[in-house]
Amino acid sequence: MKVKYFPDTDTALVEFTGNEVAETKEISENIYADLDDVGNLVSMTIEHARKNAGLHEFSFQEVVGTRDRNGRTTA
Repeated sequence: MKVKYFPDTDTALVEFTGNEVAETKEISENIYADLDDVGNLVSMTIEHARKNAGLHEFSFQEVVGTRDRNGRTTA
C-alpha cells in the first residue's frame, strides 16, 4: 500500500494494488474508489484530505497477526 499526498491540491491517493483501473465510483462528494475489471479496490482518492481524512494526523502501524486452525488471520 502506498499513500501519496499532494499539498498543492490537498489530495491524498491511497494505492492498494498495481492493477489497472477499470471504473471509478464516487463514494461521497470528495472520495472516489478505483476498481479493477473484477470489482477489486485498486485505489482511493480523497479530495480536501486534511479536512476529510485528518491527514495532518496521519500515522501507520503494521500489525502482525497469527493464523488460527482454519488459516484465518487474527490480530
